Amino acid sequence: MDIEWIFISIFQILVAMGIFAALAYIAKYIVNKGKLMARFKKSRLSNPQEYFPSEEVFLLKQVFYLIVILVIIMICLYLTFDWDEGFYFAYLLDIVVSLYLALKMDKDSLKDKVLLFLLIPFGSITGILFGDSIVFLLDLTHIIGYLYFIKVYFRKFVEYTENNGLGITIILLFVIILISFLFTIVVENVSPMDSITMVSNAFTSNSFDASGKNIIGKLNSLILAWSGFILSGVGTATLAVSILNQYVDNQFAEMKDLVKKKKEKK
Repeated sequence: MDIEWIFISIFQILVAMGIFAALAYIAKYIVNKGKLMARFKKSRLSNPQEYFPSEEVFLLKQVFYLIVILVIIMICLYLTFDWDEGFYFAYLLDIVVSLYLALKMDKDSLKDKVLLFLLIPFGSITGILFGDSIVFLLDLTHIIGYLYFIKVYFRKFVEYTENNGLGITIILLFVIILISFLFTIVVENVSPMDSITMVSNAFTSNSFDASGKNIIGKLNSLILAWSGFILSGVGTATLAVSILNQYVDNQFAEMKDLVKKKKEKK
């Protein structure tokens, strides 16, 4: 029985490595050589400045690093504890995030190769293909790899903030959301997906319920809540810029009239 378990574990590990390598190759090909992706990169649709003011684009890029950290924390919680719902979504999210990090990192040094191995989501791939994973010990190494990338992305956040002269007030908002997220999991005894939905609804509206009866509905609730929050901020910023421009134009017109009158008196 022990020998059979060892062979099954080795088989699942090899399958997970093969699938992850294939997915990484496909993703790299689509990003670097895919015609559709190349057209999308050159189109106006992929230019964030077509939708947001330049200041908002800098802020969204700053927030992106914190979002990656929060998503990694949520995945680690799913890999560590068992919840009744959302684990298949967590598996897929784990695979997508692992692929993204693997494509973004260097692969030259021995350290990079070790980190690349730690990024392979053995538990998530085998969980989807074979049900309950029996390579759970590799989930621990995967979490260790994730902890390293939490440090990397926080350092990127700090560097981006300093290089672009941005404030770090956003870190206070992130800490509030993170603490509320973890607190809600413990106090309300809900899954991470339910918790982040409840916190998002409470932060962006007057509700504290996990909107949506399934994982797709909850994901849709998250997208709607934060999209509305971002767009409302853009609307406020656009209105402020419009008022400021109108004020400056009026001041300039008054100065122009004043100069004209002085010239006429001479």
